[in-house]
Amino acid sequence: MRAGLRGLTTRGRSFLAAAIAAAISAVILGEKDLLRVAVLLAVLPLLAAAYVGRSRYKLACNRSLDPHRVPVGANSRVVLRLQNLSRLPTGTLLLEDRLPYALGSRPRVVLERLGAHQASSVAYTVRADVRGRYDVGPLVVRMTDPFGLCELTRAFPSTDHLTVIPQVTPLPSVRLPGEYAGSGDSRARSVAVHGEDDAATREYRRGDDLRRVHWKSTARTGELMVRREEQPWESRATVVLDTRAYGHRGDGPTASFEWAVSAAASIAVHLRQAGYKLRLVTGSGADVDASEGGGDGVLLDHLAEVRLDQRADVAELVQRVRQRADGGLIIGLFGAVSVAEAELLAGLRGNGATCVGFLLDSSTWLSLPEKARAEAEHAHGAAVLAMVRNGWRVVGVDHGSRLPALWPQAGRGSQGFALRAALAETVAGGVR
Repeated sequence: MRAGLRGLTTRGRSFLAAAIAAAISAVILGEKDLLRVAVLLAVLPLLAAAYVGRSRYKLACNRSLDPHRVPVGANSRVVLRLQNLSRLPTGTLLLEDRLPYALGSRPRVVLERLGAHQASSVAYTVRADVRGRYDVGPLVVRMTDPFGLCELTRAFPSTDHLTVIPQVTPLPSVRLPGEYAGSGDSRARSVAVHGEDDAATREYRRGDDLRRVHWKSTARTGELMVRREEQPWESRATVVLDTRAYGHRGDGPTASFEWAVSAAASIAVHLRQAGYKLRLVTGSGADVDASEGGGDGVLLDHLAEVRLDQRADVAELVQRVRQRADGGLIIGLFGAVSVAEAELLAGLRGNGATCVGFLLDSSTWLSLPEKARAEAEHAHGAAVLAMVRNGWRVVGVDHGSRLPALWPQAGRGSQGFALRAALAETVAGGVR
């Protein structure tokens, strides 16, 4: 009963106030009929509080999201199934599913009545324009009487998660640098060949043919070594995402960092579909190996939550990539870099790696005065020139650029990049 009294609505409390006023007036004026009205006004909210407060509904809730992982700007359908597990029918139920602000307003649904062991389903749609991992729920059930005089709130503890991943854009097939035409299925393979079976010999295993024993290696190691029958080739690629906060410009879904995240997702998925063993490294400290079957989901889930980092810098990023450097192809997505930072990126070219960099001119994401624009373009050109001189293949990115149109430039030969370097040097000399 106490819970019911605490749940009296404004209407219920108004009824009680009116009952008290009518009772006082009846005593002063000596009107018995007015006293009967006061009793009626007081009884109604008290009965409603008793009805709602003593209701012990046993409700079960099940929520499903279809799908639970959506790209930015797509919709997900949420289905709520509410079942009455008790033998008593429920009263009017108001359902409200709690949602974060990014998913829109909270949906509210009214269920007039659920009979004994009856179930009912309701559905609504959510849409997010910002990447992230969002909690959907908990579901809040408001129980009320038919007159709306009393209302109690119950909440289910369970929540579900909706992952909003970056937009993945299909990319055209391009012959990337550092590859050769392989045999068999003629799929392009990386020149950098590493893996579990990359040595010419291995330890003897029970059942190996003794004719494969490599005596020189056996004498050198002191253990019985055998030749390998075949040496598998692997295509390996590392996608590097720059998360330096001072390297990017713009706000919200149209910021330069969002372009870089979407490009990283598109390139990673494209390379995995091409048969690459993929690794993702970010300036925030993440190092994701996406070589397994569910690698796309792991990559996209991580990119859904990656954020700019005020403490990230190029030196730490280079060191993190080189901790597991195994050659192959390195594709970097960088914000604005200085000439000194471009020199640091030369450290990624070790171990025979081929480096392709998408260098964002993040100043184009802002409206700058003419003089500031000229200075930003000069700094960007100097950074491009420094990276090209250090062996990088650089693709410049401006605001409004589309990755499918830029992707073929990643397959240019060294002559094309040498020509660009010469042109950049000429332009830089003219600016001075």
